[in-house]
Amino acid sequence: MSNDKLGRLEKVDLRKVWKEESGQFTPWLAQEENLRLLGETLGMQLELVQQEKAVGRFMADILCKDLSNDSWVVIENQLARTDHSHLGQILTYAAGLEAATMIWIAPEFTEEHRAALDWLNEHTDEKTSFLGLEVELWRIGNSPPAPKFSIVAKPNDWSRVVRADAERAGMTEYRRTQLEFWTKYREYMTSSKSRVPCQPPAARHWLNHNVGWPGMWLSSITSYWDSESGKAGPEIRVDLYMSGSSAKRHFAQLNEQREDIERELGLQLVWYNPEDKQACRIYTRRAADVMDRTTWPQQFEWLRKNVELFYKVFAPRVKKLGTEETT
Repeated sequence: MSNDKLGRLEKVDLRKVWKEESGQFTPWLAQEENLRLLGETLGMQLELVQQEKAVGRFMADILCKDLSNDSWVVIENQLARTDHSHLGQILTYAAGLEAATMIWIAPEFTEEHRAALDWLNEHTDEKTSFLGLEVELWRIGNSPPAPKFSIVAKPNDWSRVVRADAERAGMTEYRRTQLEFWTKYREYMTSSKSRVPCQPPAARHWLNHNVGWPGMWLSSITSYWDSESGKAGPEIRVDLYMSGSSAKRHFAQLNEQREDIERELGLQLVWYNPEDKQACRIYTRRAADVMDRTTWPQQFEWLRKNVELFYKVFAPRVKKLGTEETT
């Protein structure tokens, strides 16, 4: 190939792709394939636990698990140069969620904030890490913009630590249990002749069910975060999750039918709609531990019963919302 055939890299303004941090960038990053890209940069296996996690009066952008060691990871995003406000929030989330890894993402880090992360890494124990990453968008010609993450702050021995964790852990007992749980749950749904579609099982804390419209889906969930108390603790949930630019509108339209929905379900639901975030959830939950195999039959029954109820009540409404949106 001659040199005149080569393209030229062009940097793209982040705001041309993501105009809002909470409404556009955070939901984009929370998608599985994009967390995988971030994880590849860091040498981590990241799994989404919750988007917009409450910590006191603040909201952490993304709460994840590191699959190599089952530790908590909190991601805080900015679409502007780093500032003191976000540094303070990161420290708040680290304390409130007892996270092992704090990831701060921004298009530009000031020297002061980079130095602050270096200082934190030097003065905290080896179980806690603070990472700073700059995010950029690049393209060649008319190609779609491609994201690029660059590490600007990390512990001195970060590469060695994550490599050792991955080699030591492989697939942890917890991940093997998750995979087995969802495999048997899917078999249970099939043998029960359930009409609710199930995605293939994987070693993660959720299994999704298509509800008929992009940006909205049902999920069967096992978690070690108790959504009722706001503290660590085992639970299972069934929820209708909404994300993207239409999430708030869809939530409001469903909320107008709240009384009818809860009457049809025979349940009092949790309607979760944080004002400063885009994603919304409507869910029911109960205490249960995925690691307690003796209770799996009861957990399967509870999840099936409630996901079928949610599917029956919400699927027609979701499809109607989608139809109205396209007409």
